[in-house]
Amino acid sequence: MSGEPGSVTPIRVAHLGAEGGDAEGFEALRRDFGRRNPGYDVEWRDTLDGFDADERHVVAFIQSGSSEARVVDRGSQWTGTEPALTTGDVVLLRPGERFSAASALSAVVFTVPEPFPRTLPTFVRPDWDELITDTPGGCAEETGAYRRIVLTWLETVGPYVYRALNCHRVRITDSFSHYHPLKGGFDEFYLVQMVQPGAVLYTSDGTGRIEDPAAVTRAEAPRLFERHPLEVGDLVYLPRGTVHRGFGGVLAQIITAPGFRPGAEIGVDHHLRAINERLGLAGEDALPYREASASRAVVK
Repeated sequence: MSGEPGSVTPIRVAHLGAEGGDAEGFEALRRDFGRRNPGYDVEWRDTLDGFDADERHVVAFIQSGSSEARVVDRGSQWTGTEPALTTGDVVLLRPGERFSAASALSAVVFTVPEPFPRTLPTFVRPDWDELITDTPGGCAEETGAYRRIVLTWLETVGPYVYRALNCHRVRITDSFSHYHPLKGGFDEFYLVQMVQPGAVLYTSDGTGRIEDPAAVTRAEAPRLFERHPLEVGDLVYLPRGTVHRGFGGVLAQIITAPGFRPGAEIGVDHHLRAINERLGLAGEDALPYREASASRAVVK
């Protein structure tokens, strides 16, 4: 059981694409994430043309702009150059390294608590790296799904293994409804980079109620889910225990801290279907779920 309503931290949405960058929303998100994940931090850099890692290990997710970039170490030795860094690309900085760009980029920057293996490159470009190919699964299982695994827990699904933080860039049209358990799970972020009109994220902190479908009443059913329209630049923080489902067409960096753990994606579509059927909920009154994953319990 994931916990009763109110036992999980509420989701946070920072509208980084809004004028001014939603500093208040981002600081609330940062505070909750840091409190729940010692050794981690997250920053928003709306103008990133130079950045020092200092004594940290840093993962930077480029959100906008396009620029030549380079990384140098303490001895002013080049450790990496990239002529066309842009949206969707990822930069890994080790202690003592400095990132610089010829023109300003924007980026979400994570501090992580564990060193990077030497095998990890400085720049990971999921659309251009020949070692990264489409791998359907998770939130994008349809034939022809775009899902590029950037940093992974399992060497069988991607070339760059790092377990303190995982990420994959994915196009979501109709994901299954699921949560990551409080014990043994992970927190998750959606960094929205493209959207189709009407794209939404459904969320619920009533996970314990959803997992007991026979107890849900008609009066509480409409309050089980929140509907969040998505826009480019949104950074959505989904703490462990939060049920969520992306729908309608969104291209996002999905970031997990710590990394993905097999068996920690717990599907609830079968419970949602059971609630709808028992209460006779249909049309706009029905709880949202994916039919393809509602016939049985799904754990990934």
